[in-house]
Amino acid sequence: MTREIDRSPARLSSALAISAAALAAGTSALSATVALAGSLGGLALFAVGVVVGSRRGLTLGAGVLLLSALVGGLLSGAAYLLLPGVIATVLAWDFGEQAVNVGEQLGRGADTTQLEVTHAAGSTVVGVGAGALGYGVYLVSSGGQPVTALVFLLLAAVVLTSALRN
Repeated sequence: MTREIDRSPARLSSALAISAAALAAGTSALSATVALAGSLGGLALFAVGVVVGSRRGLTLGAGVLLLSALVGGLLSGAAYLLLPGVIATVLAWDFGEQAVNVGEQLGRGADTTQLEVTHAAGSTVVGVGAGALGYGVYLVSSGGQPVTALVFLLLAAVVLTSALRN
């Protein structure tokens, strides 16, 4: 008798992805009321993408979350809220991709806890480190520049991360 392998997204990475997406939505909502609707919509799209294992849903939801974080940062001028929103969005997308990859390659039934925790910890260290470095560069070189400069710096970092991932 052959058992079918469940190729659904991995549970731990899925939970981490949705948690990071909720954090991103929360920081966007704190920075500007206008970003609240976008962040909630992005969170809903992202969560559905994670649950069903849709890469398109993950990417679309993360894109909406990222735009909400950037809009919120531009409207509020609060870089200290912009950074966590962008970092959490990138981490959510990465964790979601990891959940789908692990589910497809190893199956949901495999014990992948150590793999998922190691990936999440490494991604978090890199994301927070890059955010801290970018914010440090912004503080040192800003000289009164608006938060728009930080938004474009973060957008460039996200594009670079996406290009390196492919």
